[in-house]
Amino acid sequence: MLTVKIISENREDVIRRLAKKHYEAEVKIEELLRHDDMRRFYQQREEENRTTLKTLSDDLRRATMAGKADDSEAIREEIVKVKNKIEQSEKIRRSSEVTVREILEQMPNLPHESVPEGKGADDNVVERQGGLIPELDPAYALPHWDLASKYDLIDFELGVKITGSGFPVYKGKGSRLQRALISFFIDSAVEAGYTEVQPPFVVNSASAYATGNLPDKEGQMYYATTDDLYLIPTAEIPVTNIYRDTIFTAKELPKRTVAYSPCFRREAGSYGKDVRGLNRLHQFDKVEIVCIDIPARSYQLLEAMTAHVQGLIERLELPWRMLRLCGGDMSFTSALTFDFEVYSAAQKRWLEVSSVSNFESFQANRLKCRYNDGSKKNSLCHTLNGSALALPRIVAALLENNQTKEGIRIPAALVPYTGFDIIENR
Repeated sequence: MLTVKIISENREDVIRRLAKKHYEAEVKIEELLRHDDMRRFYQQREEENRTTLKTLSDDLRRATMAGKADDSEAIREEIVKVKNKIEQSEKIRRSSEVTVREILEQMPNLPHESVPEGKGADDNVVERQGGLIPELDPAYALPHWDLASKYDLIDFELGVKITGSGFPVYKGKGSRLQRALISFFIDSAVEAGYTEVQPPFVVNSASAYATGNLPDKEGQMYYATTDDLYLIPTAEIPVTNIYRDTIFTAKELPKRTVAYSPCFRREAGSYGKDVRGLNRLHQFDKVEIVCIDIPARSYQLLEAMTAHVQGLIERLELPWRMLRLCGGDMSFTSALTFDFEVYSAAQKRWLEVSSVSNFESFQANRLKCRYNDGSKKNSLCHTLNGSALALPRIVAALLENNQTKEGIRIPAALVPYTGFDIIENR
């Protein structure tokens, strides 16, 4: 989250930049700074009265030792008054601290200066794109949900029977394709210098809070009430929390980590054609890359992360484009986000398969993730993450774009992982 220091020193700039995210900050900032002034005022009074209390306690001890009963009684009465003042100051200070904290928790991250104005997805800007959109023969072209049934790769109805809508069952070569993609993505990240970890798939509330998922996305996460644990919507949460309460030396950075996990999202309110098949699921697989670095290098690192994601999609031979998200389409925590989309030839639409973001110090402030460059003061790190990649829509595009009369062709980069180069007609 943002800090009071950043807001107080850059008040007008913060208001201007948060307006890009359509967040009305002026009234909230006024309330925040008023309560922070109150907090500091009563904290000072509290400290002054504690100093007075210490002096009175010393006076009482001397008066008692000297046998001055009248003086001792007067001092005791004064001690009671000072303690009451301390209690009152402490109560007001704590109340102001809570208010300041609550306002900061509800305030989104500042968007980077390069973030375009806009209300939603239609206002995102295409940065670059590549690959050729295939021309499918309408005589045999099918959307991926029909291909999944035709080749017995995915059973959506069986998932409904076992769990409910949005929990598909992968079968045969469909399962093998899933496993191949996960291994391909992990191996590619390791080759690029990322360290693989296998994190827990449930997290406590402290971890969800530290990455900004609480309270912002509480309604989108599955919650195990008895144990007070959340099923992760992304491996970003457990992986980033590896570095919670950590102080790095500058030489230890950057930290680059990759992890596979299933992801669980309630997707409340999702309906219609855009959620059919693999387009939007409640459980899906994803490989996530997470980076921690010093602020001076974080945008250079963001560029390297987008290049890595682009390389994966190109090796899968899919048509792609990279979007710079506008303020109205950005997440609560992000300072700058690039989305990658691949073209789904049978559906004739672009499908999002990755978001790569720099959060600057927003998450690090909650995480208490800091570094020291040799000076006396620790500084907040910058955190970044990206999908590299999310599987469902990649699978959808692979099935649709590579369908032929003979079967579904497998991209050459995946063949060593699948063990087959075509999914043949049964």
